[in-house]
Amino acid sequence: MSTRKGEKEDSLPSYHVIHKLPPGDSPYVRAKHVQLVQKDPESAIVLFWKAINAGDRVDSALKDMAVVMKQQDRAEEAIEAIGSFRDRCSKQAQESLDNVLIDLYKQKCGRIEEQIELLKQKLRMIHKGEAFNGKATKTGRSRGKKFQVTIKQETSRILGNLGWAYMKQGNHMAAEVVYQKAQLMDPDANKACNLCLCLIKQTRYTDARRVLEDVLQGKLSGSSDSKSRTRAEELLQELEQYQSHLSSSSLSSIFSIEDDFKEEVEQLMNQRAPIRSRRLPIFEEISPFRNQLAC
Repeated sequence: MSTRKGEKEDSLPSYHVIHKLPPGDSPYVRAKHVQLVQKDPESAIVLFWKAINAGDRVDSALKDMAVVMKQQDRAEEAIEAIGSFRDRCSKQAQESLDNVLIDLYKQKCGRIEEQIELLKQKLRMIHKGEAFNGKATKTGRSRGKKFQVTIKQETSRILGNLGWAYMKQGNHMAAEVVYQKAQLMDPDANKACNLCLCLIKQTRYTDARRVLEDVLQGKLSGSSDSKSRTRAEELLQELEQYQSHLSSSSLSSIFSIEDDFKEEVEQLMNQRAPIRSRRLPIFEEISPFRNQLAC
């Protein structure tokens, strides 16, 4: 009986597994405990600093600290921390730190130039075959789930981020080119919506509507997602407003031109023929001979 009970206890997940904590009692483990269990981000940041200074799992400590700082709206500090301590991290950790930096630059809008340069650098690494630490795929995480990411998917994701950075910079032509390339590699609804917005900014409404229709018709990955669907519908309304305004403006300008033309003609007529006479010039010319003709 006791054996069965022991077997049952052994089969139960441990405290560390339940809270997704690494084993042990090191500075880094204590920092994770404060972050995940006690839900105290400010104290966790202090403990992550201590872990970095103690050389305890520096790769993870620096990355986790930067993420917590970002959540606390301390992006600038997180950027500076990565810049100061990334040389203590392994070569394998550099790509993950770059990804954190990109997210931080996106949050801190004043650092668009750095974001663009970092994204270009990552694209150069992919082109040289240096991404993913030389592997064909890497493990990604989303909402606690792991999945495999291919080089093609990663390239498209980076291009999407680069397109958004160009949009923030106001360079809509560059953004369009980048988004088009991203969609050729791994099309999805989110990037399609961004491309649509980019085209709207360039007043290319027909092209924008064509891109948006692929999302509304469910032709792209992520089209069924509620957020993507809502955004696509909002962009469609915005697009229709712009097109309606453009049509009204065009009609107004036509009427305005016609009114201006009428006014100019009136002025021209008044200059050539004095107000006292509404007769055509030919009648003005024969007027002095009227008496002779009468005779």
